[in-house]
Amino acid sequence: MAAASYDRLVTTEPASPTAGDTEPASADDARYQIGEVAERTGVTHRTLRFYEEKKLLQPSERMQGGFRLYSEQDIERIEQIKKLQSLLGMSLAEIKEMVDAEQLLSQIRATRRRDRDLPTRKKRVAQVEAALRLQRDIIDRKLDQLAEMRSTLDERLSTVGQRRQEIDDEISEALTEAARDGS
Repeated sequence: MAAASYDRLVTTEPASPTAGDTEPASADDARYQIGEVAERTGVTHRTLRFYEEKKLLQPSERMQGGFRLYSEQDIERIEQIKKLQSLLGMSLAEIKEMVDAEQLLSQIRATRRRDRDLPTRKKRVAQVEAALRLQRDIIDRKLDQLAEMRSTLDERLSTVGQRRQEIDDEISEALTEAARDGS
């Protein structure tokens, strides 16, 4: 198979198909190889492998030859990782906490049932609350760091503004003195 065809969209079948397995793959079953994912997300193959090594990302499946296959959900996770890195300057450890919490929230949402017993529902709500608090705490830490950085910059701007004013005052004095000497 040509190299370019490895990067095309592929649909996968279960690893061990059963005898009655004849339904066609749905759009939700779409899987993408690493090249197409890299192109779609703007990250390199190496970055995707690094994310996998750091347990930020786990490809949905692998082909028989070991080629990674990514789902739409995996691509969304990559986009979230990129957003957290660029927007908040998060470390990979913080990103892992954020995306793991988001994955837990998605799993809980996907399995939500109103007919569960109340103690189980309460436990699930507590899990959601804990995951959301974790995410908020991470963002709060970043906001605190940004506020501290902004405060430092404000102090520097104030110092530079004072220095500029001192220079303007000295220029005015020099012009006034030159005008007196010239009269």
